Amino acid sequence: MKPQRSSHQKRRVHLWPVRLCHWVNLLAMIGMVMSGWGIYNADPLFTFTFPQNATLGGWLGGNIAWHLAVMWLLVANALFYLIWGIYSGHFTQNFFPFSPRAVWRDTVRALTFHLPHKLGQYNAVQKLMYSGVLLLGVLLVLSGLSIWKPVQFSLLVWLFGGFDIARYVHFFAMGGVMLFVVIHVLMVLLVPKTFVAMITGGTAMNKEEKVDE
Repeated sequence: MKPQRSSHQKRRVHLWPVRLCHWVNLLAMIGMVMSGWGIYNADPLFTFTFPQNATLGGWLGGNIAWHLAVMWLLVANALFYLIWGIYSGHFTQNFFPFSPRAVWRDTVRALTFHLPHKLGQYNAVQKLMYSGVLLLGVLLVLSGLSIWKPVQFSLLVWLFGGFDIARYVHFFAMGGVMLFVVIHVLMVLLVPKTFVAMITGGTAMNKEEKVDE
């Protein structure tokens, strides 16, 4: 048996299902947010409204029609990503594990611009954010169903504490997703090569130990 030797191999950073779901999700979220702003404007929860030219649909009926149409695209995309992520091991390999200590350490590093970034490797802050936005997505779907069909999904409405509370949950969950998007874009601007990798798939070097007999 020969001694172990190390070799460098290239690997794909983002597989095609990740890239496909990422860009479909981007388009779907733009449609959901713009149509959602139009629905919000018809019955605001707060004292402000969104600019009419930033909404999608032109009027309340159009806003709702667009919101429901894009919703099915978003749900289908999310289901595909969840099924593929569980089956392929994408979630366990990339999103877990992480600990509060690791999140705090990497947060400090990020704020002091000392956080290293390697393509294809998520730090603890990224793991927390990606896991959190998936949970927000589930919350958006459940609260959205409660608002859309409050009679048919009366149990969901009850769990949320009523129709009005469900609307607030939906609004703030979407706000959480938008905050994630803002942070995500800022990180891409700081590390532009991540944008290219999400288009091409990118490559990274793997260092593996091999044994020749």
